[in-house]
Order: sequence, then structure tokens, then C-alpha cells
Amino acid sequence: MVYAALARERRQQVRRQRLLPLFDDTHSSAGESPLTKLLYDDGDPVALARAWQEAPTFAWLSRRNGVTESWLRERLTALPTEHRQDRFILLTSGTSGEPKLVIGDRRRSERLARVLHELQDAEPVAETVVALPLTYTYAFVNQWLWSRQMGRRLVLTDGLRQPDTLTAALEAAEGAMICLVGAQLPLVRRLFAERAFPGVIRVHFAGGAFPQAELPYVRKLFPNASIFNNFGCAEAMPRLTLRRAEEGERAEDVGRPLPGVTLRCDDDGRVLFRSDYRCVGQISGAEFEPFDDERWVPTGDLGELDDRGHLLLRGRSNEVFKRYGEKISLAHLLRTVQAAWAGQAALVRAVDNSGEPGHVLLLSPQPERAQVRGLLRALRSQHPRAWWPLRVEGVDNLPLLDNGKVDVLAAARLDNTTVYWDQRI
Repeated sequence: MVYAALARERRQQVRRQRLLPLFDDTHSSAGESPLTKLLYDDGDPVALARAWQEAPTFAWLSRRNGVTESWLRERLTALPTEHRQDRFILLTSGTSGEPKLVIGDRRRSERLARVLHELQDAEPVAETVVALPLTYTYAFVNQWLWSRQMGRRLVLTDGLRQPDTLTAALEAAEGAMICLVGAQLPLVRRLFAERAFPGVIRVHFAGGAFPQAELPYVRKLFPNASIFNNFGCAEAMPRLTLRRAEEGERAEDVGRPLPGVTLRCDDDGRVLFRSDYRCVGQISGAEFEPFDDERWVPTGDLGELDDRGHLLLRGRSNEVFKRYGEKISLAHLLRTVQAAWAGQAALVRAVDNSGEPGHVLLLSPQPERAQVRGLLRALRSQHPRAWWPLRVEGVDNLPLLDNGKVDVLAAARLDNTTVYWDQRI
């Protein structure tokens, strides 16, 4: 694989990662590879490529991973011997938000990268510009592993955290692919305004709601690009469906399942999958939980399959609750907000004075009063009162995760907000 550096001085801006080789056969006996130590590396792509080539299982983690080394050591002792070779481990969080380790099979993920290459019509793509953390499963497979499998350039940037580096990469792009999350678009608008990057020919969105309402801007920003809506989860490693932007008119339409993937929705609307590329298991507590071929794995989403075989998402299972007996979908509400508000927004769970569950709408940057009135008109025209937020609040900046999404847990703890509207009930 060829790794393209933007410039020597800018290479230093690339966020450092750490690579943890987990098992050392020098102390093994009776064919076992017991856990002996965690070794830290600078985590540059060459080190990651070397770890991928070597047999021992490894974990690929961000420095700011939110867990302690002792937490990692304790969990990794649960990994069975048969998974101590030819596997890789990523840290993610489940529907509950609690951290867990997901164990992937390298050969399965390599097959997935080749399948995605065909489905994404990626043969003309010469390079991929990385604007998300490589420890994010979406970027890891769709960009790092894809570039390795297909022999394409990997252009590293620190994303929107280092705008100059990202801008330089996009200006120099020739036949490039980029992967983004829809939550980044308000920041992208602020950064790039009326600019265009004709050298980008493939744009992928995943990891949140597809920015259907923003497609005119995305097409202006990347005038020569085919745009794709991707859906999956960490347990799928990570892709389940794919849709070209022009093949649907609604953000919740994430397209058909990939070859080798089967989807179904149960009586409660939960989305379940079987996949040839899925993880082999996970460690979320003290024990390893294996995934076999017959298991229907929940994605954590709610949805339904239409008559074309497209999956239509209705929200995350932890984003749906009842208020005064009416089922509320925060994902549905957020789509309404995003159609009427160009900035960033988050819906955080709250409780009203009577103890009934509800939510607060947070906006960034601070809105004008007229903008708040426009938002309220949109909410009132499209949703019954039970769906309305308890309050509309503004903040200068919403806290973000490394992948560009709003950190909802941190947003719920903000104490520097301005209240613009309060529902008195």
C-alpha cells in the first residue's frame, strides 16, 4: 500500500493512535497464547499494516478511548485461544453507551472491502482522504482496509480538527474518496462556504442520519462525486446496506442489504441481521460472547423493510420512548429540526415537572429568536404536542466526539445554555 503524505510539516499534525499487540507466543505452552502484556506503539499506518500482516490478534484504539488499561487487561483475558490469531479488536459502545470490545476476523473484513469496492463503483478511485478517526469502524474498513486491499493511496488528515490539512488534501485530490458523517455538515459549511473540490469523485455518509436535505450543498461542494448512504454497526464490521443518493428520496432509506447480508425486522420493529462479514464475538462484561452463523444480531435500530427490499430506519431503539402514551422517535424529530436549522442540534432526554419523560432541544451556535420561532412552527406543523421539546436551548458550541457526532452524554451535562423557549404544561 502507498501512503501519501501531504507535507512533512503537516504529517506531524496527524493524530497519533496506539497499537496494542495483545499476545506474545514466547511464553506460551501447550499451543496456547496467553495474555502477557500490552505493548504500546505510535500507531502510524505502517505499524498498523505490519500488525495486520502478522498472526497475533491486536487491538486498534484511540488514545482518548475512555477506558483504563486495567479495564482492557481484565476484559482481554476472556478472549478464547482460538481467537488469539488472525483477529483484530476495536473498541465501541453498545446501545447502552457502555464500552465493549468487538472482535473481527481479518479475512472476512478483507472480503467485505472487496465487495464494497465493486458496489461503490470504486475502480476509478485512486486515493481516499481520511477525515475521520481510523479507529472508527466505518473509516477503518471503508478507507484504511480498502486502500490496503486495492492498492490505493491513503491520505491522512486530522479532519475538521485541523482544517488547513484537510483543505490541502481536498484541493490536491485526484480521483479521491472521502467518508463523512452527516453531523459534520454544519462545520463543513462554516469551513468551506462556497468552495468546491472537483477532485473528489466518491462521497460516503454513515454513522448517523443521511443528510438528504443537504444534498444540493454536498453536490455543489463535490461536483464530480457519486454520493452514497451507508448503514451498519460495529458488530457487522461494519457495513450492512448501501444506497446511491439518487435511489431514494428519504434520509431514513438506507438501501438494500449487501450480498452476503440478510436483514429482518421483528414484531417490535428491531432491525436484526446475519452477515458473512460480521464479528466473531464481543466482550462487553467479564465474558466473551461468541456470535455464530445462526444468530440474528440486533443493530440497535428500529425499522422496516419496504417492498423493494430497502431498509427504512425509524430511529435507535434507545431513542424511542413513550410520552403521555404516545411513542416518540428522537431520530424522526431530529430530521424535522435539521430541515429547518442549518447549525448543529441535539435532542437530550429529560423529565418534566410531573415526572413524564421528554427531551430538550439544544442548538449551536446561539440562534436568533426568529430562527427559534421558525423551528417551533416546523415542529408544530409536523408533530403533535407530545413530541415537542420541553425546552429549546442554545449554546455556543456543542461537544463533539472524535467522529464528528454530537456527544449527547456531554451535551446533557451542559450548564452554560441559554433558554429560548420553555413549554409550560
